[in-house]
Amino acid sequence: MKDNKDKALEKVERNEAELTREGRVYVPAADIYEKDDAILVRCDMPGVAQEQIDIRLDNTELEITATQNDETPDGYDLLSGEYETGVFRRRFNIPQLIDRDGIHARLHSGVLDIELPKVEQAKPRKSQISTGG
Repeated sequence: MKDNKDKALEKVERNEAELTREGRVYVPAADIYEKDDAILVRCDMPGVAQEQIDIRLDNTELEITATQNDETPDGYDLLSGEYETGVFRRRFNIPQLIDRDGIHARLHSGVLDIELPKVEQAKPRKSQISTGG
């Protein structure tokens, strides 16, 4: 886990994450999976509420932006604070043709899954071979 955070901080230092707000910008760890009819992007998004996530697909660039909540629990005063909140931002180039109307996202236990279904023409096809001449 520490390696992923170190890599994310290196990306911020190399200006691969755009800083548009005061505070920290995190580059979330991500895995990308593929099957014949879809691509699945899975990102770590701890402390993020569903309504705080923005997913955009512009041509072949997928951009994910999410804001962590930094609320103090009701009835409590903060005595010591070490937990830092900020904005998650990650961009990916998706080389496949995606069915934009079929994109589905799900947030579960701090993990965001984005399923990007491929359009029919981008799905692999098996060609039939005929015999004879």
